[in-house]
Amino acid sequence: MDAELKELYQQVILDHNKNPRNFKKIENANHFAEGYNPLCGDRLNIYVELEGGRIKDISFQGSGCAISKASASLMSSIVKGLPVEEAERLFEKFQAVITGKITDEENIEELGKLAVFAGVKEFPSRVKCASLAWHTMIAAFKQEEKSVSTE
Repeated sequence: MDAELKELYQQVILDHNKNPRNFKKIENANHFAEGYNPLCGDRLNIYVELEGGRIKDISFQGSGCAISKASASLMSSIVKGLPVEEAERLFEKFQAVITGKITDEENIEELGKLAVFAGVKEFPSRVKCASLAWHTMIAAFKQEEKSVSTE
């Protein structure tokens, strides 16, 4: 990845960390899950309002490192309005990119703005930071009772 692209990616992550989108509690959420990354101390609550198999609204609250907060912010912006199945497929592709299972540019670019996390694969301990919000969202869909942990 060239230096200019890395710089752009860092700017996007820093922007979403400082000004997270959808950082609130949805009062009429009908799905909820808590996520925790003991390695980094990240804690996130994901609130989802599902209607007819579609994500009508999604938000998060919590604290964490820049990567986990930016990931939650971008995720919530991108999946809002999507059918649950499409959000789950997006998560699978995102997970494959951040763990290095998908490395070709064409597949990475299909993620759109989420491609900013492709470099995370070079820092294995940060993969859990980037994926925490996603795992927590999936748990919210399934209405799992226990907290999601990246351990």
